[in-house]
Amino acid sequence: MKIPKALESVIEGFERLPGIGPKSAQRLGFYLLHVPQSDLDDFAYALTNLKKNTKMCTICSNIGTTDICDVCDDQQRDRSLVCVVEDALDVLAFERSDKFKGVYHVLHGVIDPLNSIGPDDIFIPQLVSRLREKDSVISEIIVATNPTMEGEATAMYIVREVRNKNEDVKITRIGRGLPVGADIEYADEVTLGRALEGRSEY
Repeated sequence: MKIPKALESVIEGFERLPGIGPKSAQRLGFYLLHVPQSDLDDFAYALTNLKKNTKMCTICSNIGTTDICDVCDDQQRDRSLVCVVEDALDVLAFERSDKFKGVYHVLHGVIDPLNSIGPDDIFIPQLVSRLREKDSVISEIIVATNPTMEGEATAMYIVREVRNKNEDVKITRIGRGLPVGADIEYADEVTLGRALEGRSEY
């Protein structure tokens, strides 16, 4: 059976998404054929406007709707405490735990030499710049990268860079409330809360 070109294009689009294999992509494509056209139009409109209506925070690189995200704009947050995470999904996970009252820095990735991703390809230089600002009040950096090989390598690099630039800043790592190899975005609120409370200094 030859798949219509329009459907084939949709399936190929799904296959490019992380975690979607060929069979899942086919199921999604065929499923959309049964969705009302109005729902498809709404979905297409949302996708078209996804990047147009989102911005990266100029302070922490989190995703929001304005140049300064809701967390950085909140005057009640403790700006002396910065939690460094791999991506914006991790920010959502920590916010659900309701245990962290500081601010964030989003790396948008990890150091991964096998995929040609170095320190300058993610937002580590921007973190160092925040530390070097004259009006910086940062006293502690919590390194909350995932407990994977790449996450650990990124954490070690951040520790070295921060200590080279500012020896007075305390550096901690989130506690081992998370299983090795797990992603922060999938952790429950209790586990994340314990991980924050059990963080240790490098």
